[in-house]
Amino acid sequence: MGRLAALRISVFYAAFFLTTGIQLPFWPVWLAGRGLGAGEIGALLAMSQWIKVAANPLLGVFADRVRDRHRFMVLLGAVTVGGYLLCVPARGFAALILPTLIVAAASTAMLPLADATALAAASDHRFQYGRVRLWGTIAFIVATVLGGRALMGRSSETVLYLLLGAMSLAAASCALLPRTASPARVTPRPSWRALLTRPNVTVLVAAMLIQSSHAVYYGFGTLYWQRLGFSDATIAWLWAEGAIVEVLLFLGGGRWVERWGAATFLALGGAGGVMRWMLTAYVTTVPAFIAIQPLHALTFAAAHLGAMHHIGATVPREQAGTAQSFYAAMVSGLGLGLASLAAGWLYAAWGGNAYIAMAVMAGLGGLLAARLPVGSRHLQRR
Repeated sequence: MGRLAALRISVFYAAFFLTTGIQLPFWPVWLAGRGLGAGEIGALLAMSQWIKVAANPLLGVFADRVRDRHRFMVLLGAVTVGGYLLCVPARGFAALILPTLIVAAASTAMLPLADATALAAASDHRFQYGRVRLWGTIAFIVATVLGGRALMGRSSETVLYLLLGAMSLAAASCALLPRTASPARVTPRPSWRALLTRPNVTVLVAAMLIQSSHAVYYGFGTLYWQRLGFSDATIAWLWAEGAIVEVLLFLGGGRWVERWGAATFLALGGAGGVMRWMLTAYVTTVPAFIAIQPLHALTFAAAHLGAMHHIGATVPREQAGTAQSFYAAMVSGLGLGLASLAAGWLYAAWGGNAYIAMAVMAGLGGLLAARLPVGSRHLQRR
């Protein structure tokens, strides 16, 4: 039973991150192909993050109350596909605002709800969360590499049609997720405000700073590498390399985070960010970037595992969807949204030196995590 539950969750993560593996590296390229400048691309990316601040908590609370969370996730996937379809005729910044907001609000709400299901199933069936989440990263690698090859010598419009197919598959895979105890049959619970304890807020802000330090990389990494003269195939492999080391940490990191504590993993993410983004600002050769990309295991995977294990250890099951959606709204919405807007301005003005600001942000997050009370570093799962 445990293996079947893990397999179903792995299928969803793989399907969902096929879409992410196309969108993250190549969506800015598609936007540039529609005539948008760096500032406009940064603004659209920021809007897509900010909509999460409003949408994710509302959708998370609603999902904690519906009887079939998985059908709700299928609906979110269908709405996302509709948003991508609206992009087909859209031309110009103004015309792309509504489709961007639809896609961002619906698609990003799917992932925290899946994380809530995965953490609950991992606790019930005694498997490691990281070992099912890694299949999402493997799919990201495949999508990035194949997407890069598919785009070589072709119009950037290919990106949109790849996204439509991948998100359709992700929406269908939501129905495969295992059922956990329905929160609709649980006694009334406190509001999301009860989750805002001091350790939770500290972890939230630290994770927000560390994850938001990826804003220049996510928004302009591909465009910067193109400016340096790297081929599409090289760029795809650089994205894939970062994801490969992420898989390795997800594979064995569960045991380490339980031993060392969530705060330690967050602090490692911040330290890795300082090193990674400072180096990225100054190097210009392919071999140098090949040497730098493995730091993605710290800047993303270590910080993500630390935050997920903290939530899994401290948040009651009946509030899991609310907690995950609130976390996604703050970290991927408010934090990354503000950072994406700043990234557009910084990249337009400074080019690759914009990564220096990202190093400062990651360092602040790491310092905050390091200041967590000793008692909160080693939490026992409920």
